[in-house]
Amino acid sequence: MKIPLSVLDLVPVGAGGSAAASVRRAVDLAQLAERLGYVRLWFAEHHGMPAVASAAPEVLIAHVAAHTSRLRLGSGGVMLPNHAPLRVAEAFRTLSALHPGRIDLGLGRAPGSDVQATRALRAFDGEQFPALLTELLTWSGERSLPEGHPMAALRAMPDDAPLPPIWMLGSSGASATMAGELGMGYSFASHFSPTPAAPAFDTYRDAFVPSPQFTEPHAILGIAMVCAPTAEEADYLASSMDLAWLRIRQGQFHPLPTPEEALAYPYTESERRIVATYRQLAVVGDPAFVAEEVTRRARHCEASEVMLVSNVPDPVARLRGYELLAGAMA
Repeated sequence: MKIPLSVLDLVPVGAGGSAAASVRRAVDLAQLAERLGYVRLWFAEHHGMPAVASAAPEVLIAHVAAHTSRLRLGSGGVMLPNHAPLRVAEAFRTLSALHPGRIDLGLGRAPGSDVQATRALRAFDGEQFPALLTELLTWSGERSLPEGHPMAALRAMPDDAPLPPIWMLGSSGASATMAGELGMGYSFASHFSPTPAAPAFDTYRDAFVPSPQFTEPHAILGIAMVCAPTAEEADYLASSMDLAWLRIRQGQFHPLPTPEEALAYPYTESERRIVATYRQLAVVGDPAFVAEEVTRRARHCEASEVMLVSNVPDPVARLRGYELLAGAMA
């Protein structure tokens, strides 16, 4: 059985490149994904990171939805502690009204930013996520406030457009039970988390209670990949991710380095071990290898779908990777 493929777009910004140009190019990847038969494309929410231009996923969703016709678009995800739940409900009900049946609302419990950005956003504490989610469901119409509550008459507008299907995002398994019990979709971030996905997916499926949005469990596996015509070229392109990952681990935030810059970097032995650990999470190679490994990982944890993220700084090589993999998986 063919595994459905989707895309996670962080709107990467390469060294010497323009964040504004990266935002404008988001349409190119979405239109390619639609032509190739990818199921959905989600935009992440990150703040204050020079390598990532996806700070406002709802704006990107609206723009890209207007330039595509079938592809499902959503957030992967909205970091709920950064927002008032009413505001999230209003934004995604508006998207749902503009593009019926094409919008997803993925939710994360982390701030998706560093300490400075979190402070600037006046974000809630991550421990408040369950309460924020309960409030969001109130504004979705799925729950109601007690009679006499001071906000009982308040409606999230447009109130005749449904809140899109809600997906819970996870990287440790902590959200799996909650996603299942609430009848939501579940997406696991294996593209950066070393925690195995299979136990989290089992927990999610065991806890799953059918809902109007999800009659059966749906588990998405996130995978980082670099696909190129040859294994050698893929390894060359992936060197950018190696150095970028190391810098993030060291608290350094820069645009994605070029492969030339990454290959010239004087790694210490301890730094090489960090890079090797990250490389084990990613799938890097020619189309046949990437297709085989993506399929193996998906089947191992019985994923319903795979969501691929490729943070290659060269926009042409990045799009080519998604096209090569789609052809190999067909």
